[in-house]
Amino acid sequence: MSKAKRLLILFLAFFILPVTFGLFSGQANSQMPEPRYYSQNIPVPTPDEWEDENGDNEDTDNSEESEADEDNDGLQKFDEVVKDAEKLPGLFTLYHNKKTGKVYLEIQPEQLDTNFLAVMTLASGIGEGGLFRGMPLQDFLFFFKRVNKNIHFGVRNVYFRASPGDPVERSLSRSFSDSVLASLPIESIHPDRESLLIDLNKLLIERQDISGLTSILPWVLGSAYVRDTDKSYFGRVQTFPANVEIESVYGFTGGDDLFSNVQSLPDSRGFSLNVNYSLSALPVNNGFRPRLADNRVGYFITAYQDLSDSRSKEPFQRYINRWHLEKENPDAPLSPPKQPIVFWIENNVPVEYRDALREGIEVWNKAFEKAGFINAIEARQMPDNAVWDPSDVRYNTIRWSSSFESWFAGVGPSRVNPLTGEILDADILIDGNIVRTIKNEYRTLIQQQPNASEMTFLGKMLQGTSCFPGMSGNSGMGNGEAMTGNSSLPVQQPPQVHSFVRKMMERYDLCYGMEAPQQLAIGAMGLSMLHNAFPSGEEMTQYINQYLTFLTAHEVGHTLGLRHNFHGSTMLSPEDLQNTAITRTEGMVASVMDYVPVNLAPSDQQQGDFFPMLVGPYDEWAIEYGYKPMPGMLPQQEQRELERIAAESSTNPDLAYAPDEDSMDILNPAANTFDLSGDMLQYSEWQLENAREMWERLDTRYPVSGESFTDVRRMFDTVFSYYFRQAMNATLYIGGQWFNRNHADGNGRLPFEPVSVEKQRQSLALLQKYIFDETALQFPPQLLNKLAPDRWYHWGVVPVVYPLDYPIHQRINLLQRIVLRELFSYPRLIRLQDLELKTEPGQALTMQELFDTLEGGIWTEVVNRPDDLKVISSVRRSLQREHLGMLIAMVLRNSNVPDEARTLARYNLRQLREEVENTLKRRGRHLDTASKAHLEETRDRIDKTLEAQFQSG
Repeated sequence: MSKAKRLLILFLAFFILPVTFGLFSGQANSQMPEPRYYSQNIPVPTPDEWEDENGDNEDTDNSEESEADEDNDGLQKFDEVVKDAEKLPGLFTLYHNKKTGKVYLEIQPEQLDTNFLAVMTLASGIGEGGLFRGMPLQDFLFFFKRVNKNIHFGVRNVYFRASPGDPVERSLSRSFSDSVLASLPIESIHPDRESLLIDLNKLLIERQDISGLTSILPWVLGSAYVRDTDKSYFGRVQTFPANVEIESVYGFTGGDDLFSNVQSLPDSRGFSLNVNYSLSALPVNNGFRPRLADNRVGYFITAYQDLSDSRSKEPFQRYINRWHLEKENPDAPLSPPKQPIVFWIENNVPVEYRDALREGIEVWNKAFEKAGFINAIEARQMPDNAVWDPSDVRYNTIRWSSSFESWFAGVGPSRVNPLTGEILDADILIDGNIVRTIKNEYRTLIQQQPNASEMTFLGKMLQGTSCFPGMSGNSGMGNGEAMTGNSSLPVQQPPQVHSFVRKMMERYDLCYGMEAPQQLAIGAMGLSMLHNAFPSGEEMTQYINQYLTFLTAHEVGHTLGLRHNFHGSTMLSPEDLQNTAITRTEGMVASVMDYVPVNLAPSDQQQGDFFPMLVGPYDEWAIEYGYKPMPGMLPQQEQRELERIAAESSTNPDLAYAPDEDSMDILNPAANTFDLSGDMLQYSEWQLENAREMWERLDTRYPVSGESFTDVRRMFDTVFSYYFRQAMNATLYIGGQWFNRNHADGNGRLPFEPVSVEKQRQSLALLQKYIFDETALQFPPQLLNKLAPDRWYHWGVVPVVYPLDYPIHQRINLLQRIVLRELFSYPRLIRLQDLELKTEPGQALTMQELFDTLEGGIWTEVVNRPDDLKVISSVRRSLQREHLGMLIAMVLRNSNVPDEARTLARYNLRQLREEVENTLKRRGRHLDTASKAHLEETRDRIDKTLEAQFQSG
């Protein structure tokens, strides 16, 4: 199994439960947030008690417990169990015996059957396989329940509810089960407090794996690993009034397989991972009011089935996930909040990037002004001498990570009260690897993964085709093909994995992480080649900072509750994208929640901003919907006001919303990733020309004296990948339809609007010019002979063994094949057929026109029959074979296409056979042997296909 597939499995297994729970935003002085206490009938120490209990005493004062005369139910005496243990009072009182490594947790009677939050985070990683410091693991609502002499550790089922007092409420516990993850023996019972003592070693060290780490390691590291309890122990243990923080250090042993080789480890047979467990009180009665969701506005949702509501059309109740913000001055149009949302920038962030991160955090204040708040979000710097850890659930942090892999950019998970949708805590993780490589030298960005050095231009991308624009999932690629010319697209995924991939991509920005290195590389190369910028110059510094600001703003948006909006990049015209007077006042995109590519100007234009520096109109509107205070409104009044805000999207195209699930289909060209401008065809053509110019300058300028030819090969591949993406963007227009989420409001706009036939024809013309034309992909021999592979061979680097030379035919053929098969994919063809019924006569690009246009462009040598035809180039012959093979597969029912396509394919084969025969008669004696043999084979294959179809019919 390839590493990329294992990485997908990592996110499937690791993060399948939404990261939706946690504690609260820490608000504080320069070092420690002021804690908020939650009324839950849970005793909380007074400040005096807190100071006494956290004094210098190393051992527990067990005088009260030692007066107990007998054990309860034959259990050990309380004071004997916790003897020599340090007492740590807080939400739960812990007893930490540093000599034995034991940690006991005391449960008060009133804490039984009470809901708490469990938040699990990787506190350390190995820098590979997605095992990165700061990555979220699992979050859930848990409870302790006494059953005889045991304590059950259970996860609360929050998916089904009923109104208090409704008779249906009595049936819930019998109809839908909670999940019990562990049964722990009661170690002792306090004779006075009647509190129960359990051994956390049995929950977090010895028996259980509630974090789920062990089960996914074979998939992400390629070898089986087991948790070794002899190498596992408790690290940092802290208690606070509303939460406890427990760090478990897990030792793993394994990696004995023949091919096991974890590059980032000195020895693959063992490693350690630290997991931080935060057990937190659940806020209640704090004035937070759940807010109903609307499918026109993109928020993460807390949903449950209300079994008491029989009047609704469906049983689901949906709340948006949002922070609890209240105005300090409720009557003021603009007011600071009582408690702002504070993000702490971790003290290991390089000093030169802290301002960029701060700007990415506080840029959201502009959006909150529309909701009536000023300074709603604050960025604070974690002091170098801070005594708290960023894993502490009381702090919202921007954490800086280091990894061994180039595909990871950042994630922005938040934790939510699953009963109300209130966001309680958030942590953003940014990987410094990309930035570090830009700073050192921009060309290092485009190095491939160290153990897959020949995974060139499309290789890395095609391992996760769901990240690619235009990939229909039915491109006809064979499962047995290899990357060296017969490369496979893993488009056939098991349905259960398929849905998991979707959730993982939505929540964790995996696609952005996979594509970000390519985008950053092409942008850096464009700066150098097209705009003559130096790698260490002012332009490159601006480039890095703009990227970090945009990435931070995107991830902060997630932590505010916002989902992706892949329609956001369509706001400006291509001409306005480089106008900083517009991009720095109105914004570059309607939403920073889009996956925005680098804004690379054509060589003859002045370069503007590289990435968005402002939140857009959609972002401001979405924040207004989620955070505008509505005090004193009855539920019906609030619902009408929310409806009014959401309805603004029907008249303002900048408020259009297209999340991940809308982009998974090839239907809507505007619901796409890594595109830019309201005219994607024009913008893509500019970028295709940029790519061609970069190839030309690679030939004339590189390598400079003293540099390796390997750099040229890497840059060549990066441009090739960029070229491919622009072509795939163009395919979305063919058979496409604009889709909007408007409700019926009298404006006459329907959900679906077919892409105009003019735009579809423009798309076909662009693909013909840049992909299928004979002159589309021609390179000087001198450039191709520069493309030397990397020859280093040591840990972290595997050299190219085969092929040493650059397989240019295979690369071009793969590019053309994928685009062609996308145009002939079942979803696209069936939609072309449908569009004939969805448009007025003559306003649809028909399936017949698609077939005829492709045949005319791909077979120009025989369709046009030029009088001077002597040679059909090897690249053209390969393309023609691909096209011929697809038509034959349709006729012989070896591919999944509509029946109408089979009929047209048969007709095109007959027409093509006549053209080939005529060309052989007129020019056959002038053709070189390879070209003549190619046409004769084409004629014979068509004859056999038509004969086979006739006999089978």
